[in-house]
Amino acid sequence: MSRIGRKPIEIPDKVQVTVTGGLVQVRGPKGELKRELLPKIRVEQEGNVLRVIREGEDKRTRAFHGLMRQLIANMVTGVTQGFQKVLVIEGLGYRAEMKGKKLVMSLGFSHPVEYEAPEGITLKVEGTNKIIVEGIDKELVGQVAAIIRRFRPPEPYKGKGIRYIDEQVRRKAGKAGGK
Repeated sequence: MSRIGRKPIEIPDKVQVTVTGGLVQVRGPKGELKRELLPKIRVEQEGNVLRVIREGEDKRTRAFHGLMRQLIANMVTGVTQGFQKVLVIEGLGYRAEMKGKKLVMSLGFSHPVEYEAPEGITLKVEGTNKIIVEGIDKELVGQVAAIIRRFRPPEPYKGKGIRYIDEQVRRKAGKAGGK
């Protein structure tokens, strides 16, 4: 039995969960999220506790049991607290700024790089080198942060580029380091 899948999901007072057929809807102070359940997995609500139950013992169903439980738990956390990822830009002349809803970055290219966040995501810039990605959908927050990082990933020689705030970049010695 999945250890994560067995854990009950506590529902806070401000959150409403609706389970209809194969669809789970979670409404809270920050917004609303929906997710379709995978086959052979159902959700039962008992008061303010949700339990994810699998209806089969095949390998695929066992594999998705814990996944579905965690996705629903992330939905509950998202509508109450929200999620955020912080990116840091390092490099001489590299900077970011908001122009309306667009994130405009100077990353050493001959042109500025512009990115407009999808619906449900808010972008903030602190100073000139810190980008904060916030939203209620954990999956979407991570995806947007990964897309922004992909514009200029950190390089191993000087460490220039866009990185997550807690990311450790493995540095290499340059050509002078071999002697």
